[in-house]
Amino acid sequence: MLNRALFAFLIAGLATFAVAQDAPKSHQPKLTPQNSGTTQLLISVSPVNSRVVWAAGTGGTYVVTTDGGAHWKASVVPGAESLQFRDVQGVSDKVAYLMSIGDNPTDFRIYKTVDGGAAWTIEFTNELTSAFYDCFAFWTPKRGLAHSDSVNGVFPELRTTDGMAWHSIASNMPPALPGEASFSSSGTCITTQGGRNAWITTGGSSVSRILATRDGGSTWNAYDTPLVSSPSAGGLSVAFRNPWHGIVGGGDLADDTAIDAATSDDGGRTWTLTRKPPVQGTIFCLAYVRGVSHEDDEASDDKQDRAVVITTETQPDFASGFAAWTPDEGRTWFPIANVSGYWGVAFANRHAGWFVGNNGQILKISF
Repeated sequence: MLNRALFAFLIAGLATFAVAQDAPKSHQPKLTPQNSGTTQLLISVSPVNSRVVWAAGTGGTYVVTTDGGAHWKASVVPGAESLQFRDVQGVSDKVAYLMSIGDNPTDFRIYKTVDGGAAWTIEFTNELTSAFYDCFAFWTPKRGLAHSDSVNGVFPELRTTDGMAWHSIASNMPPALPGEASFSSSGTCITTQGGRNAWITTGGSSVSRILATRDGGSTWNAYDTPLVSSPSAGGLSVAFRNPWHGIVGGGDLADDTAIDAATSDDGGRTWTLTRKPPVQGTIFCLAYVRGVSHEDDEASDDKQDRAVVITTETQPDFASGFAAWTPDEGRTWFPIANVSGYWGVAFANRHAGWFVGNNGQILKISF
């Protein structure tokens, strides 16, 4: 008969072995480098699905794949060679939007293609002095918002309801705090969910806030967050997995140790700091691993829905940084080894996500 002590020892050993076998798989996603076809900095990325993905960045450059990244096509929008595309929204393999910035107010433009990039139409050109548009987001292929830093205490927000014309909804916005602004780090300072929900993360003032709408931008509320905030600090990236549960991340661009993230379970009204991510820098981008969802239900609220990936940038020139992920919205974190210099990350689903960053780097990430 097997000795009880020996039996207990063997069971404990098997359990330890099982944990050791599972840990590397759960803590490290699969990473696959891909060739973007450009050496320009890629700032933002937008998967349409697991095969069609758009990304964009400096030098008027955008890249698109229709086969999950096996092949990427890199191109420059005519007339935008001196501009930076700070955000991109893919709709299909043919339809996409780009948002540009530059040295002048009129360099903020919204471009659209309906033929896969063969031609681009300028839908909006900014004429407002001191406006600086950081990001945009869409509920549907024709309904979206574009967000700017405050100008004289007002957020000069834009909205489209037909995918062609953009109109000011500045009068709908909450008053801005002194110096309040967002950061055009990866095009994720605004997020949409469902048919009418949207959230914007801010900083630059005495408190970092969330601006939230439940009716497609017609009315807004402002809620304080516990993130660090100053002229160089605040929230940089926000995401929601359903109408109530979301995460916001940021930090201080002048202090690599001031990285911050917080979660909400009441639609953005209140926020609780997560555990400190195990990397340095400012969170430039965060994304739920589940991918972009425009459903207004919470039916698929499993563990994978709470998994979040972050990418950071560090001083002095934001040419490097780190990445990490959490399976449970910040209760536990794991660094992602050998991932550096990426500005944006987004998912089509847990098997198909993409980092984009310096020198045209693209890295597929799968869980």
